[in-house]
Amino acid sequence: MADWELRPATAADIEPLVELRAVVMRADLERLGRYDEHRVRRRLRDAFEPAHTWTIHIDGTLSGCVALRPDAGAYWLEHFMLSPDVQGRGVGTAILDVLLDRCDREGATTRLDVLRGSPARRLYERHGFVPEGEDGVDVIMRRDPRTTQDLP
Repeated sequence: MADWELRPATAADIEPLVELRAVVMRADLERLGRYDEHRVRRRLRDAFEPAHTWTIHIDGTLSGCVALRPDAGAYWLEHFMLSPDVQGRGVGTAILDVLLDRCDREGATTRLDVLRGSPARRLYERHGFVPEGEDGVDVIMRRDPRTTQDLP
């Protein structure tokens, strides 16, 4: 696995992340007939909250981001993306392990949206997320906190 690091996001990170999102999301959004080059960028600009976001650096290079937004005793895992050239190397799993460990220690439920048919859904299912609802585009998933009794 590559060396990776999470760094607190700043407002200055938005434009590189917006461009990365357009690349990362394109194939799945095109498959769903939903790709719009302006909307894919605007959605991240409109929802970006640096206070709850980390940039992901792999071997010193900005390669993605992830947000963990608090919501009434729970968290929303949002904007989790990795550059296509680093996907499949275990980095996403390692980052998700760190974030979910935090949620478990706090006893917090974690929710996320994943595009229907996205390969990322398998990663989330391996980490204990289960579908909670869906529409024509997204599947909403939920993971309740694990306790020591739940661990192997």
